[in-house]
Amino acid sequence: MSASELAEAEEAARQKKRAPWGVIALVLLTGLALIRNGSGEFDEGPPQPATAAAADSRVPGGTFDGAVAPLPYALPDRVRIPAIQVDAPIIPVGLDADGWVGAPPPEDPNLAGWFTGAVTPGEKGTAVVVGHVDNQQGPAVFYGLGALKQGNRVEVARQDGKTAAFEIYGVEVFEKDNFPGDRVYASKGAPELRVITCGGGFSEQEGYAGNVVAFARLVEVL
Repeated sequence: MSASELAEAEEAARQKKRAPWGVIALVLLTGLALIRNGSGEFDEGPPQPATAAAADSRVPGGTFDGAVAPLPYALPDRVRIPAIQVDAPIIPVGLDADGWVGAPPPEDPNLAGWFTGAVTPGEKGTAVVVGHVDNQQGPAVFYGLGALKQGNRVEVARQDGKTAAFEIYGVEVFEKDNFPGDRVYASKGAPELRVITCGGGFSEQEGYAGNVVAFARLVEVL
């Protein structure tokens, strides 16, 4: 088998391992709603998205016009979001024994997770990066996610030496009981990224009531 044929076979195998988004959306909703090991005890709490930051549902956020070609498969290594001073390593996270997305260890506040059931950041499709909003000691990696605005950038350094640069086109908070899975996770035919953490109201009994979701599209390869 030639090198090109081997690469095609490996990509086909990866595609088969990816569960349909119609199923994963519900799993992610359940799992990410439980990324709430934070204390919720800060005076003001994490910032919540402004109404003006919401993605315009009338305009397809990720219609691919060919301006930036999708990248091949490569594991993500680090995520940087300059606007909120994020610079964190990324580890793979899959589904745990209960069928929930496994969050990064809460003991390390500066750690993000790439969901292995989705594409890698920069590939055609929708990649998903998750992280805690806080932990028992204080704010965690994506504490400031809700403060992002349209036009802010997210850079994901990959193990192939390339950096996929994404531009935010929407930031919203969704209640866990009314989470628009198809809108958040489905592929738009373009290289896109979702960065997700907990948000909304907090109670000691239930934790965070929802998830903050940053919507971004690939705009540059560095």
